[in-house]
Amino acid sequence: MDKLSAITGVVLAGGRATRMGGRNKGLMQLNGKALWRHVAERLAAQVAHVAVSANRDLNAYRECGYPVITDTLPDFPGPLAGMLAVMQQRHSEWYLFCPCDTPHIPADLAQRLWTAKEARPAVWVNDGERDHPAIALMHQSVKVPLAEYLARGERRVMVFMREINGCGVTFANKDDFANVNTLAELERWQEE
Repeated sequence: MDKLSAITGVVLAGGRATRMGGRNKGLMQLNGKALWRHVAERLAAQVAHVAVSANRDLNAYRECGYPVITDTLPDFPGPLAGMLAVMQQRHSEWYLFCPCDTPHIPADLAQRLWTAKEARPAVWVNDGERDHPAIALMHQSVKVPLAEYLARGERRVMVFMREINGCGVTFANKDDFANVNTLAELERWQEE
């Protein structure tokens, strides 16, 4: 597959990681590599540019040479704040967002979302059982409505995606989108 040049892939690594006991989830090691790097490498194989949304341990994220964007809103207001900050600071027509705790995203993620989007400003992953609205392809035109949504104090990703008339795209293998949210889940995915 050719890399999709209209898309900037973004690793969302700016959260508090409360389920990891406050440890920076993106920097946790999975099979000898930081979680966020698994996601970044999978994105880099699919799109022309990659950036990282992070708010802590910035030097650790910068080591790979990707641009690192910090939230412009205070107090870790969630993935939408990271999405907005990237849209405000990195010019791209489209952005493919993936949380740092989804190390198994498929090699055709960008292509499948791109093909499914039609005229919609946003599409997200559905694994056949549940939505993953933070794994989403979003057009730059949603930057203004996103800023307005966050200014109203809203934080729910799924509500915003529906508000802008996005839709889910079904993928068959739910393991591709398994979240590594806890130390137990991290251990489960370690190869022996």
